[in-house]
Amino acid sequence: MDSKQPLRGETVIFTSTKKSEEPFDLVKRYGGTPVSLPLIKTRERFASDDETQLEFATSYDWLIFTSQSAVAAFEQKMERFNKDASAFNVNVAAVGDKTANALERIGFRVDFIPQVFSADVFVKQFNPEGESLRALFIKGNLAGTLITTELSLTVDEWTIYETLPETSHADEIVELVKAEPSVSILFASPSAVAVFKDRVVPSLNWTGYTIGAIGHITERALQEAGASVTVMPETYTLPELVQSLAESKRKELI
Repeated sequence: MDSKQPLRGETVIFTSTKKSEEPFDLVKRYGGTPVSLPLIKTRERFASDDETQLEFATSYDWLIFTSQSAVAAFEQKMERFNKDASAFNVNVAAVGDKTANALERIGFRVDFIPQVFSADVFVKQFNPEGESLRALFIKGNLAGTLITTELSLTVDEWTIYETLPETSHADEIVELVKAEPSVSILFASPSAVAVFKDRVVPSLNWTGYTIGAIGHITERALQEAGASVTVMPETYTLPELVQSLAESKRKELI
């Protein structure tokens, strides 16, 4: 096998919602076949006070985003109520380069990104100067409590999107693993792990394919579910996970 295409013959299944072509293009560049079979889906959460909440958001010192899904839902609310980034004279914190890029695309300047793209690292590194600072954590329904409870400044929450199980792809994952000679399955969240454990593992167990994870929290969820994680990148993004997978497969050729 050509070491420049270490994923040749590999079917790479992405279990997260597709947000960019970059990781799929990388799989193809390395000779593999990318397949999008998300096990979760997100949708904006609507409330009667959305317009009021959006107006309140302009009064905070910091806005905190931990996912591209939060940015997308926030953008939808801005468009619905005719606001743009210029209405927000606030500092912005983002967990992850992709989240930061999504914010910049809609006109925000990102003032803080943690070195490791995880909420538990964020709360250790985020320490803005100033007295009586107030932050708004713009979040999904499954977000943990660390950011709200562990920061020194006052943090309010606004839940603007929901993460839901997407079970319709479970059977297809089972069929691919059984049919293809070599399969890697990539996980980007504990939510996808939970659906996989409930709907896929009973038909497959945790063996016969390579498992990759973004982030130590997702890795821990997989391990607690009984999986052995082969690949996890130092930088918590899907492109880096694909790069790490390619490097792992390349080493197998040596």
